[in-house]
Amino acid sequence: MLAKVFQSGNSQAVRIPMDFRFDVDTVEIFRKENGDVVLRPVSKKTDDFLALFERFDETFIQALEARDDLPPQERENL
Repeated sequence: MLAKVFQSGNSQAVRIPMDFRFDVDTVEIFRKENGDVVLRPVSKKTDDFLALFERFDETFIQALEARDDLPPQERENL
């Protein structure tokens, strides 16, 4: 099946035929080693989970990297 490619503002878009419509708001897009472009639906749960990481700013990341962790505790076997 073929689909039309067109300009939408500064982006290129593809008109997806009805047989291939997504029932989600977000899709993952990536290019395979052979050059194929793949669209994969992202579930609402995955989308919500990934959105959590957007709240971590550079200051938070640096604080995590700089913290001084204590060595693991030695404990007797049960």
